[in-house]
Amino acid sequence: MDGRLLQLRFRIGLWLAARIMPVRVRGRELKPLLADYEPGADRTLSGLEATYVIDAVRRSTRHPWTMRDRRCLRQGLLAYRYLTKAGFRPALHFGVDRKSLADPRVRAHCWIVLDGKVVLNPPSENMVTVLVYDGPRSLAGARLPALDAIADRSAA
Repeated sequence: MDGRLLQLRFRIGLWLAARIMPVRVRGRELKPLLADYEPGADRTLSGLEATYVIDAVRRSTRHPWTMRDRRCLRQGLLAYRYLTKAGFRPALHFGVDRKSLADPRVRAHCWIVLDGKVVLNPPSENMVTVLVYDGPRSLAGARLPALDAIADRSAA
C-alpha cells in the first residue's frame, strides 16, 4: 500500500477510535477492555514508524473534551493497538503510586514501553508496576478485581 494512503487510513481510524473511546471505556472492567483493544494478528499498518504512531496518538488525545479523565489509559490503549497493528511489540504497563495506597483515592497510571524504553506517558518514580500487558497471554489466569477497583477510583 502507498505510504500516504497507509498514513491516511491510520489517521482516520485513530481519529474515530479516539472519539468513540470515552464511551467504550467508561465503567468497563480492565480484562474485557484490553480484549477490545487487542488487534490480534492484524498488521495492516506495517510500514508506519513507531514515532509517527505515538505522535499521532498524542495529537488525537490532546483536547480534554475528547479525553477528559484517564488520559493515560486512553493513550495507552490506542498506542498499544496501533503500534501492534504497525508490526511492533509494545507493552502496556499499569502501576499505582505507592504513596497513594493509604489515601481514599489511589493514583494509578499506565504507560507504553517499546523495546525496553518508555515511549509514552513515563511513570513517576513512586509508581509500582502491577500489570504488564503485552498480549492476551499476559492475562492467562490473571484475576484483576483489585486493579479494576483502583482504576475506578483513580483520576490518572
